Amino acid sequence: MIGFIILFSIPSLFLVGEIWYLIRKESFIATLLIRILEIISMVCIPLLYILVMDLLSGNDCCGDISATFSPEHRLSIYFLIILCLIAYFYSSYRTHIAPPIQEVTVNILLLVAIVLNILMLFHLREAWLGPIGNLPVILLCIRMLIKNHQLFLNYAQTINSKPMHGFEKIIWKFLSIQLLSKVPVLLVLSLPFLVILSAILLLFGQQPDSFIRAFTDTYKHGFSELDYMCYNVSCGGHFLCSVAAKGHPELVKPQRLGIRQNATILCNRQLLVANAFEELIQEKMPATHRRIRRGYNKVGDVVHTYYDIFNNRYVADTIYILMKPLEWFFVAILYTFDLKPENRIAQQYLSLDHRRQLNQH
Repeated sequence: MIGFIILFSIPSLFLVGEIWYLIRKESFIATLLIRILEIISMVCIPLLYILVMDLLSGNDCCGDISATFSPEHRLSIYFLIILCLIAYFYSSYRTHIAPPIQEVTVNILLLVAIVLNILMLFHLREAWLGPIGNLPVILLCIRMLIKNHQLFLNYAQTINSKPMHGFEKIIWKFLSIQLLSKVPVLLVLSLPFLVILSAILLLFGQQPDSFIRAFTDTYKHGFSELDYMCYNVSCGGHFLCSVAAKGHPELVKPQRLGIRQNATILCNRQLLVANAFEELIQEKMPATHRRIRRGYNKVGDVVHTYYDIFNNRYVADTIYILMKPLEWFFVAILYTFDLKPENRIAQQYLSLDHRRQLNQH
């Protein structure tokens, strides 16, 4: 973690070169520092982050590091990032203004890069990554917008005639307005640009709303909307009765909430009976319980691997019905070998304090 913090802090140190560059534009060292800052901030750190924190991270409830972008929709974000990088480095190294449509597109992409990095400041779970990872990118893109604006103004002063007809005249007026007035127009123009880009990405299996769902179809981040799916999930051991309890309420009949591994779960009678049966076996026949548990954990791993399927309510209903004969068997064993079977059933998935209170009665 310390190594990541140091690495992500490097661009902030190079911002000193940006100040030097603004004061002494002819300085070779200042220019070199800016080039190093560009490579680290715009290429190295994003690439490292994508590899370690996104591509190699699972998009589920149970990972210590959850994927930043939804695997099904991350292609749209990656493609957009690549376009923004092309626009930035094209602007950074060019010496002449581009044709009208290209010029507007380059500025749109620079603004999209700024907006994307601002969104990342709110989306990233690791708050320390934003200011030292995204902030240098934002500052560099702002600087490039200023440079592009100044480059056009310099170009406008060197020509004798200005366009007076049609679409070229409109673009000329747009590029000539003040930068602060130009930004809102660029924001408006970015919307149809993203729509066109989305239409192109449809050919590669992306959805029309992939730019949005890349953020929302994730877990444990700022814009994540799938955290509710972690409800009633015990990481490292999904059990059939736990899945069955998430079926339609009128069938599975949930009774109350419970606590398992410091997480809140939904409990119905079947789940409570199954856990009470396991507890009884663990007390009476610990060796047998260990063998049963090893086998059952393998079932839990399968459920966890295909959790998207098992999370469906109709699948949960089916599992609940199939588990019903086992539930009756568990009840029969409990009533045969336990003096207070209903007390044992009732105290499942309660806190220690609640268990003590129940045992006192």
